[in-house]
Amino acid sequence: MTTPDKMYMATVTAPTNIAVVKYWGKASVKYNTPTNSSVSVTLDQSDLRAVTTIATSPSFTQDRLWLNGEEEEGAADSKRFRACVDGVKALATDKKDKNGDVIVTVDDWKTWKVHVSSYNTFPTAAGLASSAAGYAALVAALTELYQAKETFPHELTTIARQGSGSACRSLYGGFVAWRQGTEATGWKDSLAEPVGEGTLAASEKHWPELRAVILVVSAQKKHTSSTAGMQTSVATSPFLTYRSAQVVPQRMKEMEQAWIDKDFSKFATLTMKDSNSFHSTCLDTFPPIFYLNDISRDIIRLTTAYNEYYGELRVAYTFDAGPNAVLYSTEPFLQELVLLVSHFFPEHGENYLRGIKVDTSTSTLDPAVLKHCVDAMPESYEVKPPTENVQYMYVTKAGPGPKVLLPSSLASSVAADATTNLDPQTGLNTFSP
Repeated sequence: MTTPDKMYMATVTAPTNIAVVKYWGKASVKYNTPTNSSVSVTLDQSDLRAVTTIATSPSFTQDRLWLNGEEEEGAADSKRFRACVDGVKALATDKKDKNGDVIVTVDDWKTWKVHVSSYNTFPTAAGLASSAAGYAALVAALTELYQAKETFPHELTTIARQGSGSACRSLYGGFVAWRQGTEATGWKDSLAEPVGEGTLAASEKHWPELRAVILVVSAQKKHTSSTAGMQTSVATSPFLTYRSAQVVPQRMKEMEQAWIDKDFSKFATLTMKDSNSFHSTCLDTFPPIFYLNDISRDIIRLTTAYNEYYGELRVAYTFDAGPNAVLYSTEPFLQELVLLVSHFFPEHGENYLRGIKVDTSTSTLDPAVLKHCVDAMPESYEVKPPTENVQYMYVTKAGPGPKVLLPSSLASSVAADATTNLDPQTGLNTFSP
């Protein structure tokens, strides 16, 4: 049995993901299930990730949560947090020592309180799926801490979606589908699974040439949260119902096949069409929801002009619930794409280009390409760039699911150089932005 001074810890990182077929609206608010299925690319964690440390001890008197270094009063009692913590606790197993003796029982795990410290390496609540990474990291860290075992395939994703819908897709790498599920099953089939599961297509290594260029237009919190926006759309938008029932099912089939076939033309077409239809739903909502701004629309114009010049789809845009763009392309066109974006949205300093290194010093834009794109843009671009601009860009690729940085360990045995956001002696937050 345990003694009061024992504390166990685990640290996990989890990725963000960017949907190419998006969900918008909840079929069940209680279970946080979607009105339609969705599918996304899990992004590499080199630059974009959530890092979460969880500690538990019989000496803790309450659950506590720190986000980006600040304690969130009352957050540990929120419906979303409790769904994740209690859901994973229900799957906990006894912890045994190297001799096979039980040192922490399932009942211990269930009664001990937890301390959680989590931070994102990218803007929170700005439309970059920060909540997806955060709740995926929470569930993955709890799973590691409690050595939780699923009772059916992908069960942990059904827990993560109760924290944040998109979080369920961040529990796997590569290309991940979130199935809508049905009320008849109690929504147990509203789960995420890798596309092409059991084959190479389910790996982040399946399409190594694919690149994602994230253009951060604004790092500010959204005026309309995704949760509030979805509720209003479900209540007022006829187009949402049509899109969910008539458009998305076939689009999901085509998109999954495009990924398996590594068919960029089909992938790009479907990605842009779905982004357009998602934001059309937002505009069809009453009152309308505006997530895109003038810079967002100029990025769409630039992408369209670039593809038109070459007579083929080399770049695809998509926008989640915010003004920031994600441009999907492939490695052969990456250098020219970065040069093009840098020309129309001039650099703001040394940190403008982040992520995968792209050498733009050895090449210049083809004047004919530039002229064609200039002609498609607002006249102001020929005089000066707009006051508001792309702040910086991340160049990244598909990546794996959560990674364990600190396995479930007795805090007193944690090495001094271990990755942890909580003090192994006190269980209190140590992270500072």
